[in-house]
Amino acid sequence: MRRGILIRSIVSVLVLPGMVTGVLPAWMLSTRSYAIGDRLPFPLNIVAAAGGLAIAAGGLFLAAGCMVRFFSDGDGTLAPWDPPRKLVVRGVYRYVRNPMISGVLGILLGEAIFFGSPAILKWLVFFAILNAVYMPLWEEPGLVDRFGDDYLLYKRNVPRWVPRLTPWQREGP
Repeated sequence: MRRGILIRSIVSVLVLPGMVTGVLPAWMLSTRSYAIGDRLPFPLNIVAAAGGLAIAAGGLFLAAGCMVRFFSDGDGTLAPWDPPRKLVVRGVYRYVRNPMISGVLGILLGEAIFFGSPAILKWLVFFAILNAVYMPLWEEPGLVDRFGDDYLLYKRNVPRWVPRLTPWQREGP
């Protein structure tokens, strides 16, 4: 059973974040010529490259942690066609409801800075707006349907985008 979830998780990662942060940015870069720290003098180009790598690494760490939580705690994947079967409210999900998207946006921001790519920066903005519309109109009603009062309680206590300063702890059983 766990092996099946692992395979489904890998496929969902390749299809979703892999496309958003890998395939599309690679295509954007292949259609234009960019250099690391393009148009920046030395040593600012090195600082920009290092900063971009650090931001992307932080985003990757956050997104990967969310994917592991979906697999280990939720018995599902990040894919809408194979979502977690259990509500995930542990780890970083105790601070913010959508850390996966924050991680993906961090990866895109890091790539935009590292490659000096206005195209990737525009893609980041479009992707952020798309998710700002998708989350409340599609994803959250689906979560209410699947998890009912448990999700509504979680939603009342944990913000969508800006993390809480302290972790949310559900009271009671």
